[in-house]
Parts: sequence; structure tokens; C-alpha cells
Amino acid sequence: MFSITTRFRQSFRALLSSGAVLLLSSAMMTSAGAADIATTYDNSCAACHDSGALNAIKKGDSAKWQQLIKQKRMPTLINSVKNGMPQMPAGGLCNTCSDDDYRKLIEYMSK
Repeated sequence: MFSITTRFRQSFRALLSSGAVLLLSSAMMTSAGAADIATTYDNSCAACHDSGALNAIKKGDSAKWQQLIKQKRMPTLINSVKNGMPQMPAGGLCNTCSDDDYRKLIEYMSK
């Protein structure tokens, strides 16, 4: 009986330690992801969205971004970025972005 109790305690401690490591790594990945989106923005979107070139909505113009998101909805905006528009090349200068990356970039610009 003693060995079963001891084994249970060891397993429980290992499980708790794993959970703590998982929580910590998840938090680190979230902040790393935010840094990656900022870098991706700087390397692709900023060319037009910092200055408003070609009538691009400027980063940080929350009112205009929220109006656009409400009007067109996020899936439509993501497809517009992927397929391009007359004033924006397909992919918005990001050749490696996923749909989730585009969503995060739109959210990043809208704040």
C-alpha cells in the first residue's frame, strides 16, 4: 500500500509540474506570437498602412477599421488580403502568412 501511495504522489507531482510548464510556455508563445505579428506587420503591411498610401486605412485608426470589419466581416477581409485588391497585391506582401496570421494582422492594425 505504501508504494502505491508513494507512486501516486510522484505521478501527481509530475502532472502538476507538467501543467505549470505548459501554462508558462503557452504564455511565452502568446507574447512571442504578438512580437511575430508586429514584425510581420513591419515587413509587409507597414509599407502602406503606416502612411495611408493608396488609400490604405492607417494602423491605429480604430474607428475606420471597426467600421470595415463590421461592414465586411473578418472572413471577407481575409479573402480580400489573400486574393489582393486593385491597390493591394495578393497576400499583402506577406508570402508566408496563413489565414490566422492575416486575421491577427488586421486586428493588430485596428488597435
